[in-house]
Amino acid sequence: MRMPYALLMERNLWDYEIKARDKGYGFVAGVDEAGRGPLAGPVVAAAVVLTPSAVLEGLDDSKKLSPAKREELFPKIQAMAHGVAVVNPEVIDEINILQAARLAMKQAVEKILSTPDLLLIDGNQKIDSPIKQWVIVKGDAKSFSIAAASILAKVTRDRIMEDYHHLYPQYEFARHKGYGTQLHRELIAEHGPCPIHRRTFRGVTEYINR
Repeated sequence: MRMPYALLMERNLWDYEIKARDKGYGFVAGVDEAGRGPLAGPVVAAAVVLTPSAVLEGLDDSKKLSPAKREELFPKIQAMAHGVAVVNPEVIDEINILQAARLAMKQAVEKILSTPDLLLIDGNQKIDSPIKQWVIVKGDAKSFSIAAASILAKVTRDRIMEDYHHLYPQYEFARHKGYGTQLHRELIAEHGPCPIHRRTFRGVTEYINR
């Protein structure tokens, strides 16, 4: 990746990929998810394989970027080898959010057309996959590949929630994307949960069958 030399020296966001290739791994995928915390909507995961020649100026952890910058990078990341998976609220309620996030990551990896030989996983949990894995806590701030996956997952999920806004405008999903903001909690209290609310989450459960 052609990034400014000073930035590479300061942040070392290419280190994990370099170490992986030094150990003989040639097809390395970064894996991340978006949407563990919200009270509504799916959890979305992405897996992305960046090539050393990729040009993604400004690539960083999706949480550190503006919506406009994420949208700018989104199609460029989509041009790389990648997979995206969505796990809906009903499954989250059935198996819990941690297992749903791990399932989404597994499915995202399986959607990459060529199987990676190493996964860089954001967090401290491996996924159910025979592929070699390195787990990296706060990996979206430490690895370009994971950062790219975080953007793909975040933008995909935000767009899903904006679509849900049109179905359920009374909850204003376009504003808070399903997270437990004061506004969202007030709207749940006023209208009760809708079909995309996570019924096992505190902040929603209290208002079921009122």
